[in-house]
Amino acid sequence: MKHTSLQIIRDEHASLGAMLKSMRMLIKCGPADSPQRFFDCLRAMLFYIDEFPERLHHTKESTLLFPRVLEAAPGLQAAIAQLDSDHEQGEKAVRELQHLLLAWELLGDSRMQAFVTAGLRYLDFYQAHMHLEETLILPEAEKCLSEADWKQLDAAFRQNMDPLGGKYPPNPAYDRLFTRIVLRARVPVGLGETDSLT
Repeated sequence: MKHTSLQIIRDEHASLGAMLKSMRMLIKCGPADSPQRFFDCLRAMLFYIDEFPERLHHTKESTLLFPRVLEAAPGLQAAIAQLDSDHEQGEKAVRELQHLLLAWELLGDSRMQAFVTAGLRYLDFYQAHMHLEETLILPEAEKCLSEADWKQLDAAFRQNMDPLGGKYPPNPAYDRLFTRIVLRARVPVGLGETDSLT
């Protein structure tokens, strides 16, 4: 049986994975001759990550999904503890990145390497986090959770779905942010050119 909450999690991971890929491309290419566009785009992406995945997506996983999986599969205690720790660290890390990006933008290239190093480390951390959820937690949830569990999870995950992926109804509050990201970000997230930020 297909569970709405699992599909929402996978869809949100796919949207976020595309965002992370685009961020990695931006960071590796640098501002080139369009620094304003470069910094504006990365700022919008980091704000999105802080606003949606960190505050809403992770909260639903840690407070709703993980406790049910742990109750049904106590052998996953270490993995779930790691994922919960990742959620706690992730919010702090994305805000640190926002600060490092601002420092680079305002204080110049002497601050570039600090952002690049922290940014690439954060992207690796986030991708490993999603991989663990998708290869261990979600398959176990499919095997061991009850229909009553799924009914509650499906209802909760429908409450605030990520509109960036285009599969769910848009949230007018985020229209301006998503328009900015789509117009300025490179493929696969946006419509920006692949070889240039101009």
